[in-house]
Amino acid sequence: MTFVKLTPAIITELRGSLGPEAVVTDEETLRICGRDETEDLSFPPEAVIRPTTADQISSVFRIATRHRIPVTPRGGGTGLSGGALAVHGGICLSLDKMNRILEIDEKNFQAVVEPGVITQLFQEEVEKRGLFYPPDPASRGSCHLGGNLAECAGGPRAVKYGVTKDYVLGLEAVLPSGEIIRTGGRVLKNVSGYNLTQLLIGSEGTLAVITKIIFRLIPFPRKRKVLLVAFNTIEDAASCVAAIFQRGVTPSALEFMERSAVRAAEERLGKKFPNGDAEAQLLIEVDGNADEVLDTDIAIIAEAIEEHDPADVLLAEDAPKVADVWALRRSMGEAVKSYSAYKEEDTVVPRAQLPQLVTGVKQICAKYGVTSICYGHAGDGNIHVNILKEGVDDATWEKNLDFAIREIFELTVSLGGTISGEHGIGYSQRSYLPIALSSAELGIMKEVKKAFDPNGILNPGKIFVD
Repeated sequence: MTFVKLTPAIITELRGSLGPEAVVTDEETLRICGRDETEDLSFPPEAVIRPTTADQISSVFRIATRHRIPVTPRGGGTGLSGGALAVHGGICLSLDKMNRILEIDEKNFQAVVEPGVITQLFQEEVEKRGLFYPPDPASRGSCHLGGNLAECAGGPRAVKYGVTKDYVLGLEAVLPSGEIIRTGGRVLKNVSGYNLTQLLIGSEGTLAVITKIIFRLIPFPRKRKVLLVAFNTIEDAASCVAAIFQRGVTPSALEFMERSAVRAAEERLGKKFPNGDAEAQLLIEVDGNADEVLDTDIAIIAEAIEEHDPADVLLAEDAPKVADVWALRRSMGEAVKSYSAYKEEDTVVPRAQLPQLVTGVKQICAKYGVTSICYGHAGDGNIHVNILKEGVDDATWEKNLDFAIREIFELTVSLGGTISGEHGIGYSQRSYLPIALSSAELGIMKEVKKAFDPNGILNPGKIFVD
């Protein structure tokens, strides 16, 4: 697909429509918006537009459609698949100024927000009112709610509470044509036509730009307790996961951490954690409003743990200790990335297949002479596989990386899983999508894209290979 470069005349037209302060072209801003958290990718746009209303976004699209300018929406820049990078140049549509919490409806347990609100700030505001928004991606301190919807973000609490899509009742969005649509509403039941709300969630900014979100909230659980369980083998830790659920308990989080991930986090935080030399650990959290209920859950979980040869079991009950344990887990992503060049994959399988997945990943990486570090949301079968270049020469890395990734994904799909649980396909994973989806499924998705974006100007170069 051929696009038109931004000319001084088009930039003047954009500034005339939106105001001069909304259109930014300085090199530093373009450089920053040319990157996210996806390895070493860099695609600077030709201009960054920072709208404050849906009407302004509508104006951008009408101008972009007329001139065939690509438009790439951007949230907090924390993505891990290159989904917010302007791979064809053009306009980066940064939504950081659309950052208002418009309403928190305590009577109906709902909230209305703009897409540029930072996830953690939203969580903290609703918690002040005794309400709870559970999705908690690792980047919650900087990622935007709009980006969370684009990727259908999950995080550790997804095992009990679900992912972003489970809390969205309705949307306002701007189509690439410039039309503004409203989907869903402020009701808990709605089968009036196709569910466009859920279609837009997880579409990675390729179908429309979300400008307003209606969230469903739930009561805030006041108490949390955490078990940190060390195991002598990765297999024991992985096989223990399904056993816990088979006992009839659903933890609020169940995280897997292998030894090298724990050590990386210790180095980053500058402190030692218990059992750092164990081959693997599980972080298991339960939450609720009554200590006796939590204690009963912990006792049942402990029975399942004992059947899988634990090396040690530690309990954190007070808030500071719970926060300390979570600091270990939340620091792992950045800690592992600091080791060397890397490629992070986002595999997900039915949780009973976790032992086969983790064991298979280790075997595949050994076959190709690369190192892997695994950690992630074991409770819902979502393991982040970090493949590291450490100790590997450039030629071997370039030769073997793609083969290793393809074998890992083929293993994942053979176990009933898929190639991305929460990071999305974006730009970096496009070539692997046919491993998980049939040609018929891909064909339907491409037709949906064409129906929303017949000119192909919205976030081109994502999900599908051009």
